[in-house]
Amino acid sequence: MARKDMPLDKEESSGGFERILLILVPAIFTIVLLGALAIFFRADVRDGMIDLANKIPIVKDWVPDPVLTPEEQKLKEAKEQEESAEATIVELKKQLAEREETLSEVTEQKAAQENKVKELESQIDSLQNQNTGSPEQEEDPYTKQIRELAKLYADMSPSKAAPIMQNLTLEEMVLMLSQMKSSNRVAILEKMDPKTAAEATMMLKDAKPSEDLAIAALQSRIKKNDTEAASSKTSSSNLDKNQLNQTFAGMTPTNAAELLMQTYKISPAKTMTILNTVDDATRSRIMNAMSSKDPELAARILNRLMGSK
Repeated sequence: MARKDMPLDKEESSGGFERILLILVPAIFTIVLLGALAIFFRADVRDGMIDLANKIPIVKDWVPDPVLTPEEQKLKEAKEQEESAEATIVELKKQLAEREETLSEVTEQKAAQENKVKELESQIDSLQNQNTGSPEQEEDPYTKQIRELAKLYADMSPSKAAPIMQNLTLEEMVLMLSQMKSSNRVAILEKMDPKTAAEATMMLKDAKPSEDLAIAALQSRIKKNDTEAASSKTSSSNLDKNQLNQTFAGMTPTNAAELLMQTYKISPAKTMTILNTVDDATRSRIMNAMSSKDPELAARILNRLMGSK
């Protein structure tokens, strides 16, 4: 009841005094304790007590540090260095663990990137194979045939392939050789006529694209066919043996002899062909007329006629 009636300012001063006592009592106790230690206890016990007091949170600020001998100071420093070294080792181990963890993450990322690169390379190879396969599927029939023919010649023995290929045009021969392996090409060239092989080799060294060689081969074949067609047309327009026989049989021996003598001067072979074509009676009349005009020439012609039989 009296506590409740106490004024507020007195309560505040009483609380402040209590707090001061809480601080002064440990301080006074510590001072007395230190004095007792200094007076009554040995130095080692006193140092132990001071060391114990240094471990008390508030009291340690009022207690002086223990006085150490040089050996104790060295031991203390060594212990502090050891503790510092252990702390450094712990810190280094921690950093090493962090680095290893980081390295592991980097390694995993690198492995993932390598797998991604391999996948991309596989996709690229697949696309390239598709692109490479497309031209083969859409290969021109003429080009495919050329490859097959070249393989056919390459599979033959060089001694058999060379004579057959020499009957081709030079451009066709070069086209076939260009589609062969080097070993097959060399073996066939060795069996060819040296002049033909040299011409083919000179054309091969220019290393023209296959398309250009194919065009050149087609052009040479067309040209050869045209030439052969023109030659055949010319041959067909010439007189056959029956027509020649009838022509000279219908002429007078004198005119026929004169014509053949002039023809002999230009082309002896044609004169001999005509005389071999006509029948025996016509030939006898013509040779009789020749002997009358030029006995020496008639003798040469007769000699050739006898030699050709």
